[in-house]
Amino acid sequence: MKGYQFYRQRIIGNYIVDFYCPKAKLIIEIDGSQHYNDEGVKKDKIRDDYMKEHGLKVLRFSDREVFENLSGAVERVYENL
Repeated sequence: MKGYQFYRQRIIGNYIVDFYCPKAKLIIEIDGSQHYNDEGVKKDKIRDDYMKEHGLKVLRFSDREVFENLSGAVERVYENL
């Protein structure tokens, strides 16, 4: 994507992120249903705050969004590179 290298399942701190692009300081997370209950939302906020404190941007997509609108998800990634 635009010459940017993405890595799958990278460790950052105590977390494993789905996709990471060091050049853009961008993390992409693809979330399943477990992320949409109260506990999941709370954990994701803590995790996202940690990433932001380290100068990283987090984009989150639902797995459903990726399956149903892949081109829209890819476009959002392009906009953030």
